[in-house]
Amino acid sequence: MRSLLAALLFAPVALVAQVPAETLFNLVTLNAQAEREVPNDLLTATLAAEAEGADPAQLADGVNRTMQRALATSLAYKAVKTQSGGYQTMPVYDKNRVARWRVRQELRLESGDFAAATELIGKLQANLMVTGLGLSVSGESRRKAENALIAEALAAFDERARVLRDAMKAKGYRVRDLQVSPGGGVPPRPMLAMPRTVSADSMAQPAIEPGSTRILITVSGTVQMQ
Repeated sequence: MRSLLAALLFAPVALVAQVPAETLFNLVTLNAQAEREVPNDLLTATLAAEAEGADPAQLADGVNRTMQRALATSLAYKAVKTQSGGYQTMPVYDKNRVARWRVRQELRLESGDFAAATELIGKLQANLMVTGLGLSVSGESRRKAENALIAEALAAFDERARVLRDAMKAKGYRVRDLQVSPGGGVPPRPMLAMPRTVSADSMAQPAIEPGSTRILITVSGTVQMQ
């Protein structure tokens, strides 16, 4: 019985030892890319209400009222997504002492309707500063572009592998590992704020050129020639 148990225990080890280890040879690392220019279809903007003075409570009241009017104006633009941003009350120092206070609150806008967004920004600039404005590709458009580019990049990778196979006079090849990496895109471009002293009637809308963003997919991996 002991001999039988010993034979059963060591049998799997003996079987594994008899399986020859795979020999790795003719391994080649390749990479291929596919890219395209995708039209920017999303506008994002950051505006701010800001005031400075000696009384922080009075400043806060003024900023709050300004922002309330801005939000009320924004409600009429259903195509523009509006979100309140950071709120800060900060001391301004002069020779190591508090000389005055600064109160600031931000308002963030996002929209795929450029006409509506720029019209709203033009109105809000009568009382708010534009501290940032950028154009980019929306998440849905980026996903669609990347999905199409993945197929193109894989086809390019396969083409390179076949060229290498023919150059090495190999019978065939197989892919041992593969990585797909998205890339491309640029951060929103900033725009200088315009003066707040211009009246709403005379304030011109921001002039924008949507442009495009380069979307890139890289496929890299290792193939083994056979």
